[in-house]
Amino acid sequence: MSRNFLMTTILAIAVMGLSVLLGCSSSASSREVGPAPPKLPAPPAPAVALQPEIPAPAVAPAPKAPAPPAPSVPSPDVATVPNPESGDTYEEPQVMSLTAGKIDDNERWDEYLQYCSEYEGPVVHDLDVSERYIITVRGANDRPVPNASVTVLTDDVELFRGQTYANGQTVFFPRMYEDGANIDIFEVSVEKDSLSESLEFARNETAEWVVELDTDELSIDAVPLDVLFLLDATGSMSDEIGQIKTTMLSISERISALPSEPDLRFGMVTYRDRGDDFVTRTYPFETDVQKFVHSIRGVEANGGDDDPESLNEALHVALNDLEWREGDAIRLVFLIVDAPPHLDYEDDYDYAVEMLDAAGRGMKIFPIASSGLDMQGEYIFRQIALHTMGRFIFILYDESTPHDVDQYSVENLDDLIVELVEEELAHLTG
Repeated sequence: MSRNFLMTTILAIAVMGLSVLLGCSSSASSREVGPAPPKLPAPPAPAVALQPEIPAPAVAPAPKAPAPPAPSVPSPDVATVPNPESGDTYEEPQVMSLTAGKIDDNERWDEYLQYCSEYEGPVVHDLDVSERYIITVRGANDRPVPNASVTVLTDDVELFRGQTYANGQTVFFPRMYEDGANIDIFEVSVEKDSLSESLEFARNETAEWVVELDTDELSIDAVPLDVLFLLDATGSMSDEIGQIKTTMLSISERISALPSEPDLRFGMVTYRDRGDDFVTRTYPFETDVQKFVHSIRGVEANGGDDDPESLNEALHVALNDLEWREGDAIRLVFLIVDAPPHLDYEDDYDYAVEMLDAAGRGMKIFPIASSGLDMQGEYIFRQIALHTMGRFIFILYDESTPHDVDQYSVENLDDLIVELVEEELAHLTG
């Protein structure tokens, strides 16, 4: 089944009204304000496929939570910075680093299910993730096999299609699919290059399904690494945009200097909301880190008069309007936000569709919650991290957070993100 076919079929289901209540750099291109992209027409009902059931919530946007104050910043030092385009230099304040924590809901699964069951905030897409299987693909010397195509079928009907991440894993939630709760035996088919393997697994026999491929030892001289920053650039981010930009600058330069020497590209999408100067602005993938750093310095926070923003469209643009590398590449998105997406816009994209598309393409998303993110936003961004096997990251204020998490360590945000990138690379270089 093609990715577009999956997306359009899911959108058709959403339109049917199923709902469940749960408790500027010159290199950038902009989408100007105008009508939102239309939904694609519904295709004929598939003969051999079941689709995830994505209920369409009837949403009244949550009132904006008061933002905790940004960490106090002492009088900044000043650094002299070259402009890579003009050759001139200018003075840039050095801002205190942000601190953050992170949580892996796939690792702390029971706690996540309890969190979902106790959620009583504004309505969200209630995807049934109560049953979960980690699918692991291993090759020579028991090493993980990244970017393998994984299909789950029953009676020759395709339920799920995913792609393994750098650790050789993807995640499958059978109860998201029509009749998924009534299947006893699942067939898992794995393909990588010219190799393939199919095995059957009985429901509830084990929580991890392991498939082995007879691969040669993976040897990559320089791992292709695409890193995209997806940044909320609305006015509510203005109190922290300086610190966030400083963090992004540090991350970019430190990743480019990693001893594993990945074949690195950086890209960025900034977004605001309908009625602002722009909805999305894209900065194509760039191999020159200094040019990318210059793009970061040009970002300003403005607009966005209400709490939700046009994240649905921004996420679609990030996944589809930039030229991501395939093959043995690692594809990472760092989503920096302080508000949930609009779920009340007509003719809009859908974050649930986009996150499933990301999982199907082996694209890992790490949401980073900034000040003021409400409980609806937390729920949605933890969903996105869960389905793409990322982490939910949250900026701390006085080493505390309003989010429903506990038992986390405190780190500088740039250290934390660089460590996550190194973790991904280690699967292929270690």
